[in-house]
Amino acid sequence: MNSIVFHVEELTKIYQMGEVQVNALRGIDLKLYKGEFTVLLGASGSGKSTLLNILGGLDTPTHGHVMYGNNNLSEATEHQLTEYRRYHVGFVFQFYNLIPSLTARENVAVVTEIARSPMLPEQALKLVELQERIDHFPAQLSGGEQQRVAIARAIAKNPDVLLCDEPTGALDSKTGVVVLEALQHINEQLGTTTVVITHNASIASMADRVIYLADGQIKEIRTNTAKLSAHELSW
Repeated sequence: MNSIVFHVEELTKIYQMGEVQVNALRGIDLKLYKGEFTVLLGASGSGKSTLLNILGGLDTPTHGHVMYGNNNLSEATEHQLTEYRRYHVGFVFQFYNLIPSLTARENVAVVTEIARSPMLPEQALKLVELQERIDHFPAQLSGGEQQRVAIARAIAKNPDVLLCDEPTGALDSKTGVVVLEALQHINEQLGTTTVVITHNASIASMADRVIYLADGQIKEIRTNTAKLSAHELSW
C-alpha cells in the first residue's frame, strides 16, 4: 500500500451567505494515497470544488482536520499555506489563465522561477507533447493546446500533488481526451498524486478510485480493478 498523502477527518465547511448558512461539506472522512489517480464525481453543488480547494490550501475548513503528510493544513497560517501551495501543489482549472503576451515556454517558466527543484519548461511541454508549439503564443494555440500548456505549467515545479478542477469542462470530447491523456501520462511518469474533479461520469473509468459526492458528503468510494486509458473512454 502506498503511503497516505492526505488524511481528512470530519471535514466541514460552512459559508455564510448573508443570513443564510450554506453547508458545502458535511463531515468528510477520506484518505488519498501517493501516486493515486482519483476522480471526484458529483453534480454542481455537491462539494467537489470546496474539497479540492481545501486540499490545495486555497480555502480553510470550518471544522475538522486535513493532514498533508505530517502537516496539519487546517491549523496552518496564511504564510504556511502559501509555502505549501508554492512548493507542493500544482493546480489546473477549467480556464487556462495563460498570459497572452508570453509564449508557451514563457508561461511555464513563470512558475519554474519560484520552485525549489523545477524541471525545464521544455521538458514539461514535452511531457504534454507540445514541444513543437513551444514558441507559440496562447492566441496561436487551440483550447486543448492551451490547457496542455496550463498542465505543463502546473507540473513544471515538480509538485507532489496535482489538483484539477474540471480540466476538460471547456473542451469538446475529442480534445478532452487529449488533455486527459496528458494527465494520465504525467501520473504514470512522475508518480504525481492526481485528483480530478468532473461531472462527466465516463472519466471515472480511468481513475484508481472514484469518490462520489452529493450534498457535501461522500456517498460512495469505488476502486477500479481495471482502469481504462483516456483514449478508451466513451463520452
